[in-house]
Amino acid sequence: MSLAILGVNHKTAPIELREKIAFNPESIDRALYHLSQHPLLGGCVILSTCNRTEIYLSFEQISDLDRVKKATEKWLCQYHGIELAEYSDSLYWYTDKEAVDHLMRVACGIDSLVIGEPQIFGQVKQAFSYAQENGTACVELSKWFQRVFNVAKRIRTETKIGANTASVAYTACTVARQIFSEAHQLNVMLVGAGETIELISRYLRQHGFNKIIIANRTREKALKLAVNIDAEIISLPEIAHRLKDVDIVISSTASPLPIIGKGMVERTLQARNNQEMLFIDLAVPRDVEAEVADLAHIHLYTVDDLQSIISTNLEQRAVAAQEAEYIIQEESEQFMLWLKSRTAIELIKEYRQQAQLIKQQLEDKALHAIEQGADVNEVIRLLSHRLTNRLIHAPTVTLSYAASQECECLTLLSDSLGLNEP
Repeated sequence: MSLAILGVNHKTAPIELREKIAFNPESIDRALYHLSQHPLLGGCVILSTCNRTEIYLSFEQISDLDRVKKATEKWLCQYHGIELAEYSDSLYWYTDKEAVDHLMRVACGIDSLVIGEPQIFGQVKQAFSYAQENGTACVELSKWFQRVFNVAKRIRTETKIGANTASVAYTACTVARQIFSEAHQLNVMLVGAGETIELISRYLRQHGFNKIIIANRTREKALKLAVNIDAEIISLPEIAHRLKDVDIVISSTASPLPIIGKGMVERTLQARNNQEMLFIDLAVPRDVEAEVADLAHIHLYTVDDLQSIISTNLEQRAVAAQEAEYIIQEESEQFMLWLKSRTAIELIKEYRQQAQLIKQQLEDKALHAIEQGADVNEVIRLLSHRLTNRLIHAPTVTLSYAASQECECLTLLSDSLGLNEP
């Protein structure tokens, strides 16, 4: 059994490309179902965040890898209605040991935009949960992800990978405080009510912003968050006429289309007498039209723009990342031993089934001969002779070949047949 990852992330593709192949939560079930129907695949998991889209695969034999690659890339392009040529330079593949290492790095935050950020761990767990619910998490994938979760927790415990606040949420609030000095006079609108927005709301509350408005598709999901930070709740359609009341907009939704357009912001600026506004768009696909950045008095930051801002405070985490690598290598090697043992188990099953089939065939012949009046002693001798010949044929051929080639596996073959025992 082999494992593979097909992916694109913030290191290989800009946001303009990443948002075209992102999966929103509503589409994950359908995507998992269609992808899992391919006959070569034993299971699949899809992870889609603002910084990456990765597809984790299990398939029978490494010799099938080229066909698995072509089939998965074709499916991804057809599903999103894109051309492979547009993405060929941005896509990456990892298999077996490299795949195991990569997912461990992703889950503990080493491969994130902000080293050690904690949100990705929850996102990986959610991706696996979706696969479990849809029946696409096979034994190998389940074992892989469970090992990854344990490794991520171990790294958090044994290293300082999470030391020094440097999350995307924190950085968004830092940008706001840099542009506007008097936080207590500022009004903020949060668009969405997911984990990232929840983290941002905590930082906003700590720094004493004047008023917070939460705009979300469903009121129920926003209510719990609003109670904690004493915020007002509005619906998404109300954003257009409430923008004039806020100075900062921080957005992170799963909407497939922009929620805030250039025309909406132009009308808002007129109503505000061109007072400065800050938009921080953490969503992929983007919630705010890119053209909004062209307007005077507007500051627009996307998730990619935050990278240069947050890179200065990560030295300690970089050291911790090196420590984490030792843990990853140790754990991944143990997992690969288990994965290889799975192959042996399947071969052993097949070998036993083959031996049982030979036994059954010869036994049936012997019983039939006895029923026809053949001498029982002669039938038993013939059965023993034929059974022995059939069972030792393949090992004999293999031993002869290994000996003729002076193959190093000759000793192993001899041991496996008990020939070197005293």
